[in-house]
Amino acid sequence: MARRRSRSRGPRLGGAGLFLLGLLAGAGVLYLLLSRPARPPETPGEEGAAPAPTRAAAQETRPPARPVASDHVEPVDPTAAPVRVAAETGPPTPVQGVRVALVIDDLGRSVGDLDRLEELDVPVTYAVLPFEEATPEVVAQLRRRGAEMLLHLPMEPKNGEDPGPGALRRGMSEEELLEKTREALDAVPGAVGVNKHMGSGLSTEEGPMSTLMGFLAGRGLFFLDSRTSAESVAYKTAVRLGLPAAERQVFLDGDLNPEAIRTQFLRLLNLARDRGAAIAIGHPYPETLDTLAEEVPKARALGYEFVPVSYLLDRPGEIE
Repeated sequence: MARRRSRSRGPRLGGAGLFLLGLLAGAGVLYLLLSRPARPPETPGEEGAAPAPTRAAAQETRPPARPVASDHVEPVDPTAAPVRVAAETGPPTPVQGVRVALVIDDLGRSVGDLDRLEELDVPVTYAVLPFEEATPEVVAQLRRRGAEMLLHLPMEPKNGEDPGPGALRRGMSEEELLEKTREALDAVPGAVGVNKHMGSGLSTEEGPMSTLMGFLAGRGLFFLDSRTSAESVAYKTAVRLGLPAAERQVFLDGDLNPEAIRTQFLRLLNLARDRGAAIAIGHPYPETLDTLAEEVPKARALGYEFVPVSYLLDRPGEIE
């Protein structure tokens, strides 16, 4: 018989050997994990949510539009809002006896703006630039409608931008300031008050403001301070001289994103609820008009009363 060849076997591992082998394998895995390069942090704009568009971004994405108030609008100093009570931006609640004034600036460049505003079916105060191409027709239509008008008086800003024709400027004599104001008022007949277009520079100087407010008092007018600068002395000067005056509390459309405008409108309602009344300023931008068309009926349904800004003037002795 042929002899069967025996199969050779290696040495067996004992328990201690298996333990050592597992320990070495684990160390290898740990080394590989620790030696991998760290994942770079995600940067905003790749997959994360993009921040809300600013006013400039919104304007870049807008289709070319007619030359309305987007020209020469002075940025508002965020520290300038004279809000004395914190306003929520949550859903407004039903109210009674709470009044809101909407002031729309920079009118006079297009008659078409008036139709959109009239469709809101609430009182609106119209601030009309004195020397724009459509100013005469805008004024004529507003007078026929019996709407409340302000002279939107151009004044020198801090940033050196041109506020437009007929502007009051630093360095003008008292006679020049008065003459410019007379000419502007003559261009907006029927105006019951004045607010400023730009003006963050001139409105910080007490001399010119005293000249202007004294003149307006003699005409039986009032002044609305847009508060484009925290250093504005216009409102305080008006009250000191006995001129009926007011300040805006909310600026609706510093950011043209519709959701940002909606948030500002909710701030307006909640601030009015807390104080009893509040004033907002906006412009005839399509985004602003569209948002107001959606939100004003909701506010009315909750009991908010929309009134001309002349209903909300502070008098001497009533300043908080």
